[in-house]
Amino acid sequence: MPAPRLLRVLLLLVALACATSGVGCSDPRFPHLGRVRELHRGEGRPAAEQEAAARGVLARLLPSHSGSFDFRVISADQCGGKACFIVDNHPLFDGEGTPQVLLLGTSGVEISAGLHWYLKHYCAAHVSWDKTGGAQLSSVPRPGSLPRLPSGGILIQRPVGWSYYQNAVTSSYSFAWWDWERWEKEIDWMALQGINLPLAFTGQEAIWQKVFQRYNISKSDLDDFFGGPAFLAWSRMANMHGWGGPLPQSWLDDQLALQKKILSRMYAFGMFPVLPAFSGNIPAALRSKFPSAKVTHLGNCNPRWCCTYLLDASDPLFVEIGKLFIEEQIREYGGTSHVYSCDTFDENTPPLSDPNYISSLGAATFRGMQSGDDDAIWLMQGWLFSYDPFWEPPQMKALLHSVPVGRMIVLDLYAEVKPIWINSDQCMLHNFAADFEMYGVLDMVASGPIDARLSANSTMVGVGMSMEGIEQNPIVYDLMSEMAFHHRQVDLQVWVETYPTRRYGKSIVGLQDAWKILYQTLYNCTDGKNDKNRDVIVAFPDVEPFVIQTPGLYTSSSKTYSTKLSKNYIAVDASNDEYEHPHLWYDTDAVIRALELFLRYGDEVFVKIIESYKSNNVNQVSNLCQHFIDLVNDLDTLLASHEGFLLGPWLESAKGLARDKEQEMQYEWNARTQITMWFDNTKTKASLLRDYANKYWSGLLRDYYGPRAAIYFKYLILSMEKKEPFALEEWRREWISLTNNWQSDWKVFPTTATGDALNISRTLYKKYLHDADLIQPEGIIRLRDLKNTPW
Repeated sequence: MPAPRLLRVLLLLVALACATSGVGCSDPRFPHLGRVRELHRGEGRPAAEQEAAARGVLARLLPSHSGSFDFRVISADQCGGKACFIVDNHPLFDGEGTPQVLLLGTSGVEISAGLHWYLKHYCAAHVSWDKTGGAQLSSVPRPGSLPRLPSGGILIQRPVGWSYYQNAVTSSYSFAWWDWERWEKEIDWMALQGINLPLAFTGQEAIWQKVFQRYNISKSDLDDFFGGPAFLAWSRMANMHGWGGPLPQSWLDDQLALQKKILSRMYAFGMFPVLPAFSGNIPAALRSKFPSAKVTHLGNCNPRWCCTYLLDASDPLFVEIGKLFIEEQIREYGGTSHVYSCDTFDENTPPLSDPNYISSLGAATFRGMQSGDDDAIWLMQGWLFSYDPFWEPPQMKALLHSVPVGRMIVLDLYAEVKPIWINSDQCMLHNFAADFEMYGVLDMVASGPIDARLSANSTMVGVGMSMEGIEQNPIVYDLMSEMAFHHRQVDLQVWVETYPTRRYGKSIVGLQDAWKILYQTLYNCTDGKNDKNRDVIVAFPDVEPFVIQTPGLYTSSSKTYSTKLSKNYIAVDASNDEYEHPHLWYDTDAVIRALELFLRYGDEVFVKIIESYKSNNVNQVSNLCQHFIDLVNDLDTLLASHEGFLLGPWLESAKGLARDKEQEMQYEWNARTQITMWFDNTKTKASLLRDYANKYWSGLLRDYYGPRAAIYFKYLILSMEKKEPFALEEWRREWISLTNNWQSDWKVFPTTATGDALNISRTLYKKYLHDADLIQPEGIIRLRDLKNTPW
């Protein structure tokens, strides 16, 4: 099952060839990578189709300027043998109505990236996801008046060939309910950012159905194998099975048709879509049909939903199934880019640690791909090496060296915080994944790819982004996508200073100052800790109040209080605090100017509630609890004013893919469950996978997070009034019941924003950061003084 992971910004793609292998540092190290690129040029779409794809992006992005740009695909020989784009003044321009800018590039992706580069750096435009501001194009001059380029134009070569995008779980956290209209926007965004190596996982269940049918595995057999639409990522990785299902046949058919559209458009741009490969994950029915097969029953949890079956890669059936899966994809899709993603042991530990055994597993996994596609390249996440202590150097080396040099790409997923490439004789590793919070390490994003590429014995072949969920922190991805084209470190002081001009369409000193503060605080997390949104509002603690550390008030179980401790209470110290405190890596004195204290305030009010409970001040607790609930509702009102922070679109897009009412109910339940509590809860024990995908969404705060907090507060006050220990089990019973009822509810939430964000922000600023009083045991202070309070 998924472990708690944080924002993944993938910086490095590394072609496997460790320093210990004695391989040189030039491109000839990896002749097969060059062969695959040549195959792609020969098998890819013609230049005219790639040029048409780029023109399509322009027509959808800036239709008023469709005639202002001329696109042409050129050979790599015209770019010194590398991928590049050239932006120049059009030689035939003679006024409005004729092309003014000529865009040349080695593929549809390159000329699309060249378009974005020109709009960004010459017209001060900004392109982002719709939910994070969308495209700011008001600064682009009218046709015929576009900025001229230097004589001879500009040539931008990629320092490394590939730009990767997505994570194995992005398909569930972000893409689960997308239709073709939304996918088209995303592929446009990819092309503009220069992404040429995206994952393409949609619709693979229909392929698996065809493969398993050859072994007489029926649709009903697969109903307990595939997860529901919101949980497919984890059933694909063998973390769970059946949860949220069964998948209707119409879902399988519709997703396969969608995948064909996705691949067709990606190929039209000249991208290298990464297809899935067989990792050993099999349905239980296959085990019964092949009783002598080497099959491991994974997991140590409820077998109804997890404890999946993994076919040992040393079994001959493994290569056979792997071959069939690759061949079926090529037959169904009409081609391949020869790059396949497979993570056999992602959060699944091998049964034996013998390096020879590990090497045989790796070799067999690759044979499964190669037997279906002789030119296959294995792309693998390095996440397993980071989280699982099983993977010590001998085991890592055994797996990574089981594949021929140049036939494996390893993703260094957390390189902006912990760049594992520095440990050159350990090959290339990664760390951690993502959630919904303002967070980043811009300095490392601006320097990491350059340092890695220029390091001794570098085996870097690309850069990219691998966040678990998209549509957040646009500044991070704006910079990261640009790094695919930089040969030297970016001057971040200048880059950040120009960012607000591009984002908002004009230069405003106050906004530049605000972004400098954000860059130095929220986007400068250098403590090396993982980031995960654990704000109390969206990730409420499931512990007795005495377990929660309150500095300066409760430090020893030998002290007595009129509020009673539970008989099950065990004293803990701050280093073993069961309440997972929010991660604060920035100076709140500075961030208060950007209103961050407003969000932090919820956590501080909660701590004051617990302090007052331990002091047995029932009036104080009652007042603060109401204050907390008011804060949740006020936040909900603020979030409702922006369409990027609404629950409604998530739920309505889920229902929009349904064919009938029964599917509507199933898909909505999937959507609600993914963002609240997953499968392994009982009536009085919450799932460990609760609030993993928490969201600051209007509707979710007022309808679920607020009522949940109110239940906890009710039992706090009852404990004080009755002079009894906190009823932890009763709190859990009522909270879990609330959760299950909310997941099965059909309440409709708005899909369009309401209210004026600026006016609401001013009102709440006045209420919480300027005039508001916060009641404390010692008396009354104003919240604006809290920045000087040592909390």
